[in-house]
Amino acid sequence: MFLYVLGLVALCFVYRWFKESKRVPNKEDKYVYITGCDSGFGNLLARHLDQLGYHVIAGCYTEKGEDELKKVSSDRLTTVSLDVSNSESVSKAAAVIKTLVGQKGLWAVVNNAGVSLPSGPTDWLTIEDYKGMLSVNLYGVIDTTLRVLPLIKIARGRVVNVSSVFGRISPFGGPYCVSKYGVEAFNDSLRLNMVPFGVKVACIEPGFFKTNVTDTVVVRNNMMKLWDRLPQNMKDDYGQDFLKLSLEKLDESFKLLSDWDLMKVVSCMEHAISAVHPRCRYSPGWDAKFFWLPLSYMPTCISDTFFIRNSLKLKIQSQ
Repeated sequence: MFLYVLGLVALCFVYRWFKESKRVPNKEDKYVYITGCDSGFGNLLARHLDQLGYHVIAGCYTEKGEDELKKVSSDRLTTVSLDVSNSESVSKAAAVIKTLVGQKGLWAVVNNAGVSLPSGPTDWLTIEDYKGMLSVNLYGVIDTTLRVLPLIKIARGRVVNVSSVFGRISPFGGPYCVSKYGVEAFNDSLRLNMVPFGVKVACIEPGFFKTNVTDTVVVRNNMMKLWDRLPQNMKDDYGQDFLKLSLEKLDESFKLLSDWDLMKVVSCMEHAISAVHPRCRYSPGWDAKFFWLPLSYMPTCISDTFFIRNSLKLKIQSQ
């Protein structure tokens, strides 16, 4: 009986591989709009799709990002200045895209732009910290999508939203997980709404990868900055050793979990754009597949117990 089940599972995987291996035709006629192309996943994806023959429209936050991307790309690639947290900037970029794509419409938008800081215990933060990150990670995704959605509906194309495995489980405080949970909800509702129009919506949920977002030095500086602005009574509650121990734990966790192979994520993005039958969700990274996602399916009492036992002990707990 076990062999029959094993054979059925193997058959399902073979069928899925065959189904997902089919690619859309006429790539040279398709336009793909990517946000956050200055570095990291967005930059690699823009270059990769350009090599595959797509017309890439790369949204860059800085002029330096635009110039450097143009140097390593073909004439098919177009850059646009883009700040996803600024609705006027998003609108101007959308107007440029509408002119470029014409009656063909836009094949895909990849909402890749995002930030991860400030991040820390929830009571270390202010509402302004939340507003700043939500304006990029969530409102920027929504604004960018809605501006170009009519063009995507013309092409019966794709919306690809880059979330995170921390849009499925929240092991730390601050606005990052809040913003990614919001992206997940927007993605799910949009996916259902777009079915009648033939538009496919996919979500990328990476684990820990070595990018500017997870740069250890930057994250350490953020922690120290947040600690310095805390009132003394809150520092006393946490204990004077808390910052030092937190930084040590951060270094240890990032060394253990960070994956340097960014193409694992870029390949998922490319599949979501190019496959005739893309997946609804992609979870690149060994930590996402084998640790964070399984933990997210556990009963809350189990996941909470795991996180609490592996967290630092506060001074106030020992009083």
